[in-house]
Amino acid sequence: MPACDWLLDKPIAVAAHAWVGYESMFLARDEGWLDLRQVRLLETRSASASLQALAQGQVQGAALTLDEVLRARSGGLPLSVVLVFDVSAGADMLLARAGIKKLSDIKGRRLGYEQGTTGELMLLEVMRAAGLSRQDITLVPLAIDQQRAAWSRQEIDAVISYEPVASQLLAQDATRLFDSRKTPNTIVDVLALRRDALEPCCQAAVRHLIEGHFRALEHLAGNPRDAAYRMTRHLGLPLHQVLSAFKGLVQPGVANNHRLLAGATPELLASARQISGVMVRNHLLKQEDSLNLLLCPDFLPTDFSANRL
Repeated sequence: MPACDWLLDKPIAVAAHAWVGYESMFLARDEGWLDLRQVRLLETRSASASLQALAQGQVQGAALTLDEVLRARSGGLPLSVVLVFDVSAGADMLLARAGIKKLSDIKGRRLGYEQGTTGELMLLEVMRAAGLSRQDITLVPLAIDQQRAAWSRQEIDAVISYEPVASQLLAQDATRLFDSRKTPNTIVDVLALRRDALEPCCQAAVRHLIEGHFRALEHLAGNPRDAAYRMTRHLGLPLHQVLSAFKGLVQPGVANNHRLLAGATPELLASARQISGVMVRNHLLKQEDSLNLLLCPDFLPTDFSANRL
C-alpha cells in the first residue's frame, strides 16, 4: 500500500502566511485556477504557525524560507523543496523609528524579530553589518502578525519585518535601515513538502498547485494592475502599494526554477550548503544539513515555451 493512501480522497494541504512571494497561490485559489478537491491552502498568521502546522501533521507542505526548511529538517521533518517562489532582494528589512539614523544607533534599543524563522538569519546579518552583538540590544520576540500592534504601542524601537507588514509600518513613521539587498541569495522562499506527499498518489495535486502558481505569475507579469487589484484585500495594502511591495523580489519562472533545483549542480544546493554552515556557526543548527533529498524538481513544468517568465 502506498505510504500516502490516506491522502487519496483528500486534497494536499499547504500552509502559508501573508507574504507577497506566496501571493501567487492565493491569487490562483481566488481566481478558481486551483481545484480545491486537489489543493487546500491553510492561511496562517506567521511562518512560526506554518511550521507548527507541519510539525503537527495538519498539512503536508508549507511555504517557507530555505533556512526555515533546514531548521525543520533538523527537527526530524522529512521535507523536500519542489518550487522556488522568490529570492528576496529588498523585501525583508530592518525598520527603525525616525530618530534612529544609522545601524549602530540600534545599540541599547529594543529590536523586534520573529524567533525560529528567517528573522533569526536577518538578525545575524544586521548585527554583522552594525558591528554589534546580541548583547548590545534588547531582543523582543514578535511574530509577524504582532509587529504592527507592538510598533503602535511603542514597545519596540526597531523591527526585522517583511512585506506586506513592512509597507504598513513604512506608511507610519518607520525608516528602512537595512534590507536583503545587502545579503544576496540568503533569503529564498520555497514550497516544501513532506516526502509522503511526493508519492505517486499525490503527484497530480502537487503538479496542479505548481501550475497554478506559474499561471498567477504570468497574470502578474502580463496584467500587473489587474493582479494588484485582486491582491489588495488579501495583502491588506492599498492598491498603489501592492506592486511596489513586489519590487524587492526576484520571482523565478519555470526555466530559472529548473536552474535552481535541477541538474548536476543545482544553484539552490550551493545556497543551502552556505546557509547551513552559517546557521551552525551561529548556533541556529546543531549540525550541518546533509542536503540529502533536499531538492525535488520532478514536479516543475517541462514546457518552457508555454511560460513567458
